[in-house]
Amino acid sequence: MDRRTCLGVIASGAITSPSSSMAIASDRLRIGLTPVILADQVAFLSRWGKYLAARTGIDVEFVARDSYQSILDLLFSTQLDAAWICGYPYVRYESDLRLLAVPLYQGHPLYQAYLIRSIGDTHKVTGWQDLRNMVLAYSDPLSNSGWLVAQAQLAKAGLSPKDLKKGFFTHSHRNVAEAVAARLAQAGSIDGYVWETMRSQGMPAIAKTEIVWKSEPFGFPPLVTRRKDEHPKMGALREALLSMADDKVGRDLLSSLNLTGFATGAPGLFDSIRRQAQTVPGSGVPS
Repeated sequence: MDRRTCLGVIASGAITSPSSSMAIASDRLRIGLTPVILADQVAFLSRWGKYLAARTGIDVEFVARDSYQSILDLLFSTQLDAAWICGYPYVRYESDLRLLAVPLYQGHPLYQAYLIRSIGDTHKVTGWQDLRNMVLAYSDPLSNSGWLVAQAQLAKAGLSPKDLKKGFFTHSHRNVAEAVAARLAQAGSIDGYVWETMRSQGMPAIAKTEIVWKSEPFGFPPLVTRRKDEHPKMGALREALLSMADDKVGRDLLSSLNLTGFATGAPGLFDSIRRQAQTVPGSGVPS
């Protein structure tokens, strides 16, 4: 199982083709994902795609890439119709994006970022202030919990990334936990929803890591579309997502994701991410 290794497939059961060969199509809905969703890979995506197709009246296909930037590139070039991204790229490119739906975790459209360390680590990282000359694992340069939060918190602690011994990207939150568990890093900046879902599923890496710090609540990573050239079936997709909690099959799919539903959401939900980004030089979010 790997919000957030469930990926590299499309819901119809076929492997995605390279982006260069993806033609624009109106006979299907293509949704982009990164290795950030916790689910049972091919079987789960196949079930979810069939569920959404039955409710939208059109084939639904999931396309996986390793980074938010790759997914955004496909979305903006009209090779995707929607994408499940993070709140940070949403506020960064908000003028070009429209909210489709926001997942509900434990009944709320919110989650937290965690700083984690290895259990029994003799370095005793107790907070961001202890990371000088330490190795820190990030997930993705466009991740709120996996990069942006870390930059803001390091600055609050009087540190900069240059004060770290090393910082490196793992390209998924699960990999952040595994890097810290294997002591490739003394600490990791991770999505709390992912860490908690890994814990509920008994993943080995979680038994070797522990939480040092939790952030304030942030808007949960949303599903988005382009503001321009929206697919004619996007409204049907939105309704299918919003009504998933209303039937048993939908609730079972949500349970596999450790979610309780989807809501419409509003741009203001991501204000705390926006304000944080404005304090981080080079974030791409104007003051």
